[in-house]
Amino acid sequence: MGLAGLGLTARSAATLFPGVFRAPSYFTEPWVAAGAIALVILVAAYAVKLLKHPEAVRADFTDPSLVGFCGALPVGMTLVAGGLGPYAPGPASALWWAGCALLAAFQVWGICRLLAGAMELARLNAGWFILMVGGIVVPGPGVALGHAEASHFFFGFSASVAPVLAGLIVYRAAVAAPLPEALRPTWFILLVPPSLMYANGLALYPELQPLENLYFLAVILAGALLVYARGFLRWPFAPSWWAFTFPLDALAYAGVRYAQDHPSPLWRAIAAAALVLATFFVALVLVRTLRSAASPRA
Repeated sequence: MGLAGLGLTARSAATLFPGVFRAPSYFTEPWVAAGAIALVILVAAYAVKLLKHPEAVRADFTDPSLVGFCGALPVGMTLVAGGLGPYAPGPASALWWAGCALLAAFQVWGICRLLAGAMELARLNAGWFILMVGGIVVPGPGVALGHAEASHFFFGFSASVAPVLAGLIVYRAAVAAPLPEALRPTWFILLVPPSLMYANGLALYPELQPLENLYFLAVILAGALLVYARGFLRWPFAPSWWAFTFPLDALAYAGVRYAQDHPSPLWRAIAAAALVLATFFVALVLVRTLRSAASPRA
């Protein structure tokens, strides 16, 4: 999600920063390609995990602290589809539909898990946004691929769920124990709902200008999260660090969209800063992931 999301965001910035980005070009397409390669590798790796460790896969879909992250696969599929769209529209559409179908199935399962009850509040985390609110992501590539009606469907469900889930997550943050340091990057997922409900919401409903208020929420929230995470380099590196990446991509995407509609130096500067920040974190987490994968294990 973080890799392909950065490529798609940079593509959208091509008209805002002419001469810096071109779509497709030297900066945008390597990230899109990296996202596609990562998707292939991770799907293959998960297939091996399913065959060799079925109990671990079962835990992924039953442990309340893990279920939300299952949405990363289908949402990532739709983003990679958006990246492939200019080159292979047919296969890209097929991949987008497959991701949407898988997301819908996982969302039904997630609702069933919530209704089953007996979930400790402390085990609820922002990862649930990926699963239940992931539908606000799919209109970005979906509209470009010509699937506006289906995009309305997924956006509508997830945008309706977002305020309820946000309330639960904020309540958990206020009253439950702090997250372990390794999971603290997941708080950045809070940036995704206001950022993409604004940017993709306007793509679907151009007349709803009040959606711009959500972008202002995302900017203030980003400031708070950056202060909260000011010592992040001391946090133990873990796969959860990828939670820094796509939310910052989403913030940058929203910033680009706002600056395109409000062409002033201030909003262009904010969009540029958000894009630089997203690029920094995606590159940092990618390098640390590759370094971790290459290091010998005891």
